[in-house]
Amino acid sequence: MKLMLAVAAVAAGLAIAGCGSGGNTSVAPPPNDPDAPATGTLKFFAYGDTIVDPMLDPFREENPDLDLKTASFDSNKAAAAKLAGGFEADVVEVCTDEMQPLTARSLLRPLDPQGVPAFGELAFSDQPEVRDPSGQVLFVPASAGPQGLIVNTDEVDPGSIGSYADLFDPQYAGDVALEATPLTSIGATALAMGMEDPMNLSDDQVTEAKDYLLDHRDQFRAFAESDASMVNLFKSGEVVLADGGRGTAQAMVDDGVPVEWIAPEEGSLSWVCGLAITSKAQNTDAAYKLINYYASPEAQAISGDMGFVAMNPKALPLVSPEFRKTADPRNLENAIPQTEPDNADVYDRAWQEVQAG
Repeated sequence: MKLMLAVAAVAAGLAIAGCGSGGNTSVAPPPNDPDAPATGTLKFFAYGDTIVDPMLDPFREENPDLDLKTASFDSNKAAAAKLAGGFEADVVEVCTDEMQPLTARSLLRPLDPQGVPAFGELAFSDQPEVRDPSGQVLFVPASAGPQGLIVNTDEVDPGSIGSYADLFDPQYAGDVALEATPLTSIGATALAMGMEDPMNLSDDQVTEAKDYLLDHRDQFRAFAESDASMVNLFKSGEVVLADGGRGTAQAMVDDGVPVEWIAPEEGSLSWVCGLAITSKAQNTDAAYKLINYYASPEAQAISGDMGFVAMNPKALPLVSPEFRKTADPRNLENAIPQTEPDNADVYDRAWQEVQAG
């Protein structure tokens, strides 16, 4: 999930005023003149790797009279708590696997997809997860990361790897790592066991996956808490096989580690994140301007060069050649979006038991 890629929080002065949740939950109208540069103040609340200068500098240059303020968080749960407590923002990043705290408190304002011309071209824009139960669009997909298999090609024939079940192959016992997040770990295990809907497991199915992990606990050298941890496990030679994202595999390649990323035959789990307008947004014109920028081919090419999938297919020719394979939105064609299960607490407790051993 995106948390594995998040950098340390870099709060930059979002104002605090008022308290509680709620606000305007009618559809936010697009600006009358969408081509006009944005003005006023825009407050942007997102994961740290979304608000980095290489991504935002072109937007700042295009809108010199806009005072852009940014702050970061490490989960939508934390973001919801701050917004509900009065932390002001016009635009907030949401992810399909953890957005329930935001929607439950009515902290998001539906937006008009007509105000985002590229909306229909974006990967995942046709998925129900971007809409509320009435069909109104809650966020615009801006980034995604398919989770598959990473294999050290000096130690393992990549042609022999193609299923999440390979993570549990006894011949790799003690040389495997698993990403330490409940949805990816439980989900990947469920797929390895032949379950077909890993984001909607029953309580009993979650228990089965947990028990399977516990029974195979010695299979895993480590549960990686971050991308950097996973890279180091491969770089040190401690593991030769793991689940992980394309971006993580690319980081290993950049570090000189001989690895290949493989899409599992069951389908790649994928986190999906995007940008939403908050229910208390004060500058919706600038919010649309920012969202349209992130949906543009130019911004998505920057995202592609950062190791993410380019959600806008028109961005692919603009991505640096060495990153085009990773950035190709076709990587998401058979992906399984990570969404927050109704029984997410059951997933969490199961994974805590696995980690405790």
